[in-house]
Amino acid sequence: MTPGPRNCLTDIAGLKVGSAQDQTLKSGATVVTADHPFVASCHVMGGAPGTRETDLLAPDKSVGAVDALVLSGGSAFGLDACSGVVDGLRAAGRGFAVGPARVPLVPGAILFDLLNGGDKTWHDNPYRALGRQAFDAATDGDVAQGSVGAGTGALTAMLKGGLGSASLRLPDGSLVAALVAANPLGAVTTPGDRHFFAAPFEIGAEFGGLGPDPASGLGALHASRKHAAMSAQGNTTIAIVATDAALDKAQCHRMAVAAHDGIARACVPAHTPHDGDLVFALSTASRDTADPALIGHAASLCLARAIARAVYLARPAPGDLLACWSDMNAEP
Repeated sequence: MTPGPRNCLTDIAGLKVGSAQDQTLKSGATVVTADHPFVASCHVMGGAPGTRETDLLAPDKSVGAVDALVLSGGSAFGLDACSGVVDGLRAAGRGFAVGPARVPLVPGAILFDLLNGGDKTWHDNPYRALGRQAFDAATDGDVAQGSVGAGTGALTAMLKGGLGSASLRLPDGSLVAALVAANPLGAVTTPGDRHFFAAPFEIGAEFGGLGPDPASGLGALHASRKHAAMSAQGNTTIAIVATDAALDKAQCHRMAVAAHDGIARACVPAHTPHDGDLVFALSTASRDTADPALIGHAASLCLARAIARAVYLARPAPGDLLACWSDMNAEP
């Protein structure tokens, strides 16, 4: 398996990704949409999720497809980014038909970035506008990564987090890809902040090419710089995995379950009571059904790589609480 031509979510034909951010706020939103509704499901493994309309993604629910998926910062306030995307879809005449009415279906998930050093003294909730801006910016071109969109103010335990993406082409030609906003309670790098836990799954030098840490005992937990800087818990890794292979809702759900292995491979620890770890999975169904087991495995690999890329590509901004990987590992 090798990456797609862009090594990001938009390698899957038909998908569009848009992001919007406010550097003063130190937060933002990211949307995945398409010209036509797509099948989707999700799975939650964190103990503190924040979501909108995820119940309708269960395999036994009657909704067959959705119009967009949203990842956002802002904790519960960030769920309003979905409303901005709904506004954009409604203006475009999109949505589930109920007689003469159309109702855009936009599930979303949020991460906690309220204590990251940004100015959160707003009067009116800014996330609806950020969601609309992200929708209007959605394109099928290269996906901006690092300190953008939902990953703008993200922090890992030790370093600045971000937005990341990666893809794989399967032997039968089908594609799998991931997009993630990485803001975990856990660390994404081993002690010393140089090597990534996801290094065994890196392809080429997509996040530095330094290889795995040769040390042992890497599961030992170290004092979190994020917790010390915030004096509180503020976490969550939220992601979207996608394929062009034809999957039904139940198969998308299994893809989401399998993809969570990617979070566990890239973040130590993962799926804690203080994380809201959630993975959406979608299918554009533009190709015949491939092996669902291989698709789930590929999704987990893409997600692990995307998390590392999010941290690797993060860039500094005024008022940051934590350093970026690029600053900690700059050439002398």
